[in-house]
Amino acid sequence: MTAQTFRLPRLHGSFAVKLAMAAALIALADQVFFIRELSFGWLGLFGTALALTTVLANPALRHDRRALIALTFALAMAGAMIWDAAPLPFLLFWVALGLAILLPGTARFDDGWRWAQRLIAHGFKALFGPLIDLFKLSRARNRRPVGTGLRRLLPALFLPLAGSAVILTLFTFANPVFEQAIDSLTMPLLDERTAGRIIFCGAIFVITWGVLRPRRARPYFGTFDGSGDLAIPGVNPASVLISLIAFNALFAMQNAMDLAWLWGLLPLPDGMTLADYAHRGAYPLIATALLAALFVLITLRPGSQTADNPLVRKLVTLWIAQNLVLVASSMLRLYDYIDAYSLTRLRIAALAWMALVAVGLALIGWRLLRGHSARWLINANCAAAMLLLGTYAFVDTGAFAAQWNVRHAREVDGTGAGIDLCYMAELGTPALLPLIDLEDRPLDPVLRERVRELRAQVQYRQGQMLDNGAWTLLGERRLARAEALGRQTPRAWPGARYDCSGTPQDPTASYLDQIG
Repeated sequence: MTAQTFRLPRLHGSFAVKLAMAAALIALADQVFFIRELSFGWLGLFGTALALTTVLANPALRHDRRALIALTFALAMAGAMIWDAAPLPFLLFWVALGLAILLPGTARFDDGWRWAQRLIAHGFKALFGPLIDLFKLSRARNRRPVGTGLRRLLPALFLPLAGSAVILTLFTFANPVFEQAIDSLTMPLLDERTAGRIIFCGAIFVITWGVLRPRRARPYFGTFDGSGDLAIPGVNPASVLISLIAFNALFAMQNAMDLAWLWGLLPLPDGMTLADYAHRGAYPLIATALLAALFVLITLRPGSQTADNPLVRKLVTLWIAQNLVLVASSMLRLYDYIDAYSLTRLRIAALAWMALVAVGLALIGWRLLRGHSARWLINANCAAAMLLLGTYAFVDTGAFAAQWNVRHAREVDGTGAGIDLCYMAELGTPALLPLIDLEDRPLDPVLRERVRELRAQVQYRQGQMLDNGAWTLLGERRLARAEALGRQTPRAWPGARYDCSGTPQDPTASYLDQIG
């Protein structure tokens, strides 16, 4: 029997290196997330390690400028998770990392619609990546000549092995030495933690293997060029021209009334306050702007008869400008509503969304005037969205909303909405420093006590999060700043006399009982 008989299929050098890299990442994840049970900012640190390992594992990535840009964005989002872990930077990290590992396999970027398909297909194929590679290794082994190797050896070993097992089993009933030896070889039962650890490490392997050995995927649906005439019943140059005249007139009336009422030039109708007016129209007007954008995209495609008409081009330019005024008035309406009823995270997100709608409208108008392709419009909107979301990932909107509400509270400046301590409690740890600011202001004694108790509760929660492994750089700095302002972090929470709404509570109730 030769040495070649037992030779395993030789692994390609890069394949073996990637296996070693995956094993190292699994060991790191197991140590950080499973054994030490760390979370939050540690996800960003693991993401950084994964991204840097990807650079080492894929030489083509290091020589592709587009991939390096995407990788830089992925590292920035990993940094955002280290700063303050949240779903948005987590999602953007995986999108950017997917782009980085797939871009070297393409000749050009093409457009965001095709890349959305590539990323979805890549994520789906990554689930089966290890099985695909195992199948390839098996086929490679089967193609090798076995000679008189293991296949011939196994039938010869069957009889002695089976016979010895039967005899050894009989001996265990008669000989206590054999019985003890067999018992000592018994495999331990698989407990829940061990099973969970195996599943966790398997999931990490699938994730890392999908990044280290990406599956190239082509887009399944092409991008419509969005140019030329589109045959739609009732849509022709005359109908589009009349529509634009009517739409411009309606928008002009709406914008004129908005400007008059929102800027205080004319009184509002009887029985309606500015806050009611602001709340009533902010979101419907954005829907109107989106419908206007859809109308332009469908009926005024570059190269169509309607788009080539000079009068139509002037009217659509005017209409887009009016849409931008409409979006601006929607943002002003929302600002007035915030001034009356306080600021929340969702209202900050709504303002950001309105700004993105305005950018999209401007890009649609520019595309029409310059005759750009649909691919250009998609990519320009994707770039604007990624820029906005990438910036948004670093903004602590909860702290911003809490600080705004403190500075504009009726209890502080005599105007605006009353301070909503229940919303501050809902915000949680981001409200810590704004609560300290509020606590230091001249307040009614009962309100001050409520603020102090809520601040201590939030500070206790922040300390517990850091002690229990839910670390973020922002959380650590937030707690250090609170302690520098003279507020020591409670190590236990005996209870509070009031809940967030001011209702008296049992002071003997524990903190955990109060928050459920």
